[in-house]
Amino acid sequence: METFDQPIRRVGVLSVHSSPLAPPGVGDSGGMNVTVRALAGELARAGIESDLYTRATSPDDPPVVEVEPGVRVLHLPAGPLAPIPKQHLPRYLCAFLCSLLRAGERHGPYDVLHSHYWVSGWVARLARERWDSPVVHSFHTLGRVKNLSLADGDQPEPPARLAGEERVAAAADRLIVPTPAEARQLVELYGASPAKVSIVPHGVDRGRFHPGDRAAARAALGVTHRHVLAFVGRLQPLKAPDVAVLTLAALARQRPDLDVELLVVGGASGGDGEPARLRRLATANGVADRVRFLAPQPHDRLATIYQAADLVLMPSWSESFGLVALEAQACGTPVVAAGVGGLLHAVGDGTTGVLLANHQPDCWAEVVAQLLSSPRRLAAMGAAAARFAGAHGWDQAAARLLEIYGDLVREPVLEQMG
Repeated sequence: METFDQPIRRVGVLSVHSSPLAPPGVGDSGGMNVTVRALAGELARAGIESDLYTRATSPDDPPVVEVEPGVRVLHLPAGPLAPIPKQHLPRYLCAFLCSLLRAGERHGPYDVLHSHYWVSGWVARLARERWDSPVVHSFHTLGRVKNLSLADGDQPEPPARLAGEERVAAAADRLIVPTPAEARQLVELYGASPAKVSIVPHGVDRGRFHPGDRAAARAALGVTHRHVLAFVGRLQPLKAPDVAVLTLAALARQRPDLDVELLVVGGASGGDGEPARLRRLATANGVADRVRFLAPQPHDRLATIYQAADLVLMPSWSESFGLVALEAQACGTPVVAAGVGGLLHAVGDGTTGVLLANHQPDCWAEVVAQLLSSPRRLAAMGAAAARFAGAHGWDQAAARLLEIYGDLVREPVLEQMG
């Protein structure tokens, strides 16, 4: 990564609600955690240090964790030393801000503050007043977008979040989005200034996610069926794991000759009810013996799951980007996904996978059956998927982000010169 004449030396990163150390797929952790860690690691390799601030959720959380040279996670006291539902976090943001300002006196200053998710943006806009650092913000998900496509039984995002997002969008010096779709949503739904919005596509860890030996991957997982489908993500209505289970059931009815199993990989989010509901759903539809539930996996093991699967299913009701889609494709596995949000950009419809305009299990099963019955087409899609995802490295994302940081730091100097 180019670092010549680089005005950035240190970055303060805020991830209040989810620790960058938490494994993806558990509670509120997911693609955002992967993104924060990956970008910090790439910046460290370019000589830029990052301090990642998050809320302490256990008495055992050490104040400072050195993740790698140049990347530290700092746990700040703010509220109970226990996990807190996201909707309750706003009441502890003033405490987090106070802890952050005290920590900053010891560990700062920072050339740039980069906040992730709206509660972090709320803190960053106030910390900027003390530190005089420009604020870059990444939303990752938008409440108004989620409310436009709620799953059955899902609760709408509260007015406090929507108002908070609007204030963050207005206050941040730069808004980072992974796709043109989210850029439009910020402008149209939140009144963000188009000049403040920059597109930085997510990347993939190409050292971990790449095509591998499918037979070996299946042997490692104990797969016994001929075909494998995989769902990877938090088990919550937004991600629609129920559609994946019902797709398998519809497939069993439509094509009983196809020997298929489904791997459901992820943990509960927002309560423990969803995994139990999914198990009951599989039993009620006669496919309990062909649905395997696996706990959230570390990245190396996750790559094995992608490599073992014929297809990865992503029936989410909304996705800011859909990092799972990029990781699966990097492993040479096509993705069948809902045509929503960032998935429209993360999956090539008809080339690296298939995008569907509905969540009807019968339709999903028909598409899956066609692909599983066409090995040549499936192999061509897998090769195209690997080429597509392989061109999206985190180093490229970090280089673009560094340009944006540099522009923000230089702008006040240019204004003074003018």
